[in-house]
Amino acid sequence: METAIIIIYTLALAVIFLYSLAQLNLLINYLKASKKTENAPVFDLNNPGEVPFVTVQLPLYNELYVVERLLDNIAKLDYPKDKLEIQVLDDSTDTSLETTRAKIEVLKNAGIPITHITRTNRSGFKAGALKEGLDIAKGEFIAIFDSDFVPNADWLRKTVPYFKSENIGVVQTRWAHLNRDYSLLTRIQAFALDFHFVLEQVGRNFGHHFINFNGTAGIWRKTCILDAGNWQGDTLTEDLDLSYRAQLKKWDFKYLVDVETPAELPVAISAARSQQFRWNKGAAENFQKLYGRLLKDPSVSLKTKFHSFFHLLNSSMFLLVLLVAILSVPVLYIKNNNPAYSGYFNVIAGFALSTLIFFGCYWVTYKRIHGGGFKNFINYIGMFFTFFSIAMGFSVHNSLAVLEGHFGKKSEFIRTPKFNISKLGDNWKSNIYLKKSLSLNTLLETLLFLYFGFAIYSAVQLNDFGLILFHLMLFAGFGFVAFKSIFSRV
Repeated sequence: METAIIIIYTLALAVIFLYSLAQLNLLINYLKASKKTENAPVFDLNNPGEVPFVTVQLPLYNELYVVERLLDNIAKLDYPKDKLEIQVLDDSTDTSLETTRAKIEVLKNAGIPITHITRTNRSGFKAGALKEGLDIAKGEFIAIFDSDFVPNADWLRKTVPYFKSENIGVVQTRWAHLNRDYSLLTRIQAFALDFHFVLEQVGRNFGHHFINFNGTAGIWRKTCILDAGNWQGDTLTEDLDLSYRAQLKKWDFKYLVDVETPAELPVAISAARSQQFRWNKGAAENFQKLYGRLLKDPSVSLKTKFHSFFHLLNSSMFLLVLLVAILSVPVLYIKNNNPAYSGYFNVIAGFALSTLIFFGCYWVTYKRIHGGGFKNFINYIGMFFTFFSIAMGFSVHNSLAVLEGHFGKKSEFIRTPKFNISKLGDNWKSNIYLKKSLSLNTLLETLLFLYFGFAIYSAVQLNDFGLILFHLMLFAGFGFVAFKSIFSRV
């Protein structure tokens, strides 16, 4: 039994270390990209003859709190009205349907080219709505915004020009955050998303590896969508699915790190859970659906296959982290009861280098957003350990999502409740879309909180503090997630 525990523990650490090396390579790509100047051909939108027709799609489902803000904002897009149409793809089943209809009539009367498209069933969920809208879209290019996004008026003027290169299938922009500093929960979500949108997307794009359209705040070439097989609703992350199918068809993606598209982060832990579940399960579903095809494609480089492996299995790292965390307690006792293993444990301690790699990668991202300097570095250290503690606290919830994805268990597209919250004090607990029941996951998280409390006690009893920081982070992370879930009840 002891040997099996050590082998599994070592293998999990080794895979996490390989993942950290992939991130280190993306960091190198990011640093190279920051020194490179591009001179890609672009449309001259001041020349009426070069202005292409654009369709803006707004997929909605029960967005009572944010739909008016969304429509008011989209109506301000600075683009020739004779080359623009706005499709509101509304699958709503509540009172927001009438609110949306009334608002659209007001905008139509103001000269905004907007249509309201509804369906009698949610076949294919968001993917189904996008596909149905695409069938009648007039635009050569299709911009997509989720309901909690508020693009700036010049958004189309900053993105559309890059499609002059006929091989460009997608232009994706970086998400910004309207309520980054609302709470600790929003700060850690922003911390994670910034890493993806700054380092990972730039690093993959610069290295000519597969990146992903992020479901919103991006724009597609219509022929690219059709050539790749159109939207498909068989995974929970239809955006990642279509992205990989398009790049397998040799379409290029353009990522614009300097073009921000603001959006609202979930402020309730139940809403964050819903979002995390969908993203993590969907990534696992897409690994099962697509990686075999990518692996067999001789035109895809080994390096891109390596990065795609960890890209699609990004969420599956939660499984390994949870496994390492749980096994770390028996490993602590094995180490102290078997002095003969001490040399081996000193060797595998080298895998801790992955923590230093992550620390360096996240600092580069943090500095890009917040700036450098000693004070910001000290703030970063606190944020780094807080983020990873709470991320590990989510590992049970996210691991179950990943397992469902890998084993093919189907589930509905669970929307993330939106709030229209920007400042502390705004009331959100009366949001009608929030779930107020406790789940089995919360019980497991509470038990793990106690388990890692025992791990800290064990370190004191054994006088072995080699894993104490790891166990303190796990104790704090599971405690935060469990108690936040129990006492907020939303």
